[in-house]
Amino acid sequence: MCRIAHLTSAHPRNDPRIFIKQCRTLAANGYDVTLVVADGKGDAFMDGVAIADVGRLPGRLQRIFKTTQRVFDKALALNADIYHFHDPELIPAGLKLKRRGKTVIFDSHEDVSRQLQGKPYLDPVSRRLLPALFSTYERFACSRFDGIITATPFIRDSFLKINPVTVDINNFPIIDEFAGVQSWGAKRNEVCYVGAISGIRGIRQLVEAGTLLQSGARLNLAGRFFDPVAEADVRAHPGWQRVSYLGFLDRAGIRDVMSRSVAGLVTLLPLPNHIDSLPTKMFEYMSSGIPVIASNFPLWRDIIEGNRCGICVDPLDPQAIADAIDHLVTHPDIAKSMGERGRQAVLEKYNWGIEAARLTDFYGARAHVKQAIATF
Repeated sequence: MCRIAHLTSAHPRNDPRIFIKQCRTLAANGYDVTLVVADGKGDAFMDGVAIADVGRLPGRLQRIFKTTQRVFDKALALNADIYHFHDPELIPAGLKLKRRGKTVIFDSHEDVSRQLQGKPYLDPVSRRLLPALFSTYERFACSRFDGIITATPFIRDSFLKINPVTVDINNFPIIDEFAGVQSWGAKRNEVCYVGAISGIRGIRQLVEAGTLLQSGARLNLAGRFFDPVAEADVRAHPGWQRVSYLGFLDRAGIRDVMSRSVAGLVTLLPLPNHIDSLPTKMFEYMSSGIPVIASNFPLWRDIIEGNRCGICVDPLDPQAIADAIDHLVTHPDIAKSMGERGRQAVLEKYNWGIEAARLTDFYGARAHVKQAIATF
C-alpha cells in the first residue's frame, strides 16, 4: 500500500481542503494516509486518516522556524512514499526531503507573491521587494519537486512555467454536504457572509451597506476577525446594529446559517490576489441553493452572471451592495431561481467529485512512477 504524508504547519487538522477533501479522498481510494499537523491537540485517527501532531508553538516566528523543523522530523520518521505539503513556509522542508530521494508534491493554495502585494502591514518598499524575492525562491524550489497542485487555474498557469507536472485541483464543494438546505420556505430576512473577516475582504463596506438597506435585512456574519483594526472600526459603526455576529462555525453551523439566508456575500476588495481567485464560499453558497452577491471581477462575473446565479457589484460601493441585497430580499422568486441555477451549476461542474477524480489520477501517476523506480 502506498504511504502518503500530508504536511501542514499552519492549517487545522479538519481543514476543508486538506483533510475533508484530499486526505479522506485518498484514504477512501486505498492509500495509507497520515496528516502531520501542529495544532497541539494530540494524535488521532479520523475517517481512515492518521493524524500526527507535532505540537503548537506560540508566535509566527516560532511556527516558521521551530514548527517547520518539527514537521520535517516527523515527516522523515514516517518514511512515506509520497510527501504532499501545503504551506509555503514548508518549502525548505520539501527541499530537504527531495535531497533524501523522496517524492515531494507542493500544494499551492494561494498566489503568495500577489498576496504579499496586498498585505496592509507592509511598507511600499517591502511590498515591492518581498514578492520578487519570494517568487525567485519559489521558482528555484518548485522546479525541483515531483509535482505541483494548485487551488485555481490561474495559479496553475504560473507554475506550469516552472514545473510541467502541475495540475489544478479546485476547492469546490462536496455536493452532499449542503444537499437539502435550499428550501425557500425556511428563509428569513437575512443574508450571510461566511469566512475569514478582514478589511481587505470587504467587511467595512458590508457593514456600511447595512445602514443603506431599505429591506431591513440582517447580515449573518460567520467567521473570525483577522484584522483587529477593521474589527474595532466596524463594531463602532452604526451598521453593526444590522449584524448578527456568529463567530467561527463548524460545517454544520455553516450549513444552518446558509439554509436560512436569502443570499451569500463574497465582496472581496480588488487586490491582486483576489481578482483571479476562486473563493470556496462562492461555490458553497451556490451549492446550498442561494444566490451570490459577488465582486465584479471578470472571472467571478463569468461564473456568476454566466450561470445566472447572482449579482456582481463594485465591492468598494456600499450602496451597490445594499441595492443588491434589497433586490434579492424583495424579489424572492428571482432569488429562488438564481439559487436553483447556482445549485445546478455545482451539480454539473463545480463539485468535489470531479476534482477528486483529478486528484486520484494525479496520485496514481506519481505512485506508478515510484513503484517502477523501486522495482527497477
